[in-house]
Amino acid sequence: MRFATLLEDDGPSWAVVDGDTLVLPTALSRNCRSLTDLVQRGRATALAWGQRVLDDPRSRRQPLSGARLGAPIMHPPRNVMCLGMNYAEHARESLAASGKDFELPQTPVVFTKSATSVIGPYDAIPWDRRATEQLDWEVELGVVIGTGGRHIPEERALDHVFGYTVINDVSARDRQFGHKQFYLGKSVAGGCPMGPWLVTSDQLTDPHQLAVTCDVNGTRKQDGNTSDLIFNVAQIIHTLSTVHPLVPGDVIATGTPSGVGFARKPPEFLRDGDEVECKVEGIGSIRNRVVAAD
Repeated sequence: MRFATLLEDDGPSWAVVDGDTLVLPTALSRNCRSLTDLVQRGRATALAWGQRVLDDPRSRRQPLSGARLGAPIMHPPRNVMCLGMNYAEHARESLAASGKDFELPQTPVVFTKSATSVIGPYDAIPWDRRATEQLDWEVELGVVIGTGGRHIPEERALDHVFGYTVINDVSARDRQFGHKQFYLGKSVAGGCPMGPWLVTSDQLTDPHQLAVTCDVNGTRKQDGNTSDLIFNVAQIIHTLSTVHPLVPGDVIATGTPSGVGFARKPPEFLRDGDEVECKVEGIGSIRNRVVAAD
């Protein structure tokens, strides 16, 4: 099942995506209005509610075309957790661009993006030149936790996934490399486009065989596959949960394949008016235009 966030005048609502149609409940309770609220009730409950919405002849239907969609998880319960250098070729290009010898990471490289950087699947990416001159793209498979836990075994880790989405881990490279930590470079405003919806894990049963691509102004920049992940989704969930409990609604960005801008020769960065399309097979695509901010 696919769940989306529909933005309306009276606030966000969750909806089921049925082909080219959005299907909304006839009534939304105050404590379960957003998709984040629904996710926090668990995948089994969400699937049951979603099916009732699809079966109810009173449900409100509207065309997906023209609907304003927000990020599936508009306000994550905490920072988005991200994996760095989690594709071998991206690790190779990143180290080469920094003049370092190639060596695969032995443990996951983890950093976070501010939860306030999340924007919708078609929102503009604001480019504030006072913050960065080197805005870069990174298409990623996003994972949303549905069932929390600590010390989650790898063999049961995928049972804790609510669903999957597409993320663009937009990065301010001058900030990222100018500090010892990645946080500032990864947390610029609008630096986490997400969407266009959540595909539940019962529908996308193998997250490790998916094509992952990024186009800038119609030109293919990244062309990878999640089969190349160094640390797979189950290993990532296990590792994170050994340090702190995961909670429903947590968002994890699993890493990006090779082809990012800073590692190109010469380096390439996004500019005002550029359009970035990120796509993950089995989920869909997000398209965001870079707009110079005042």
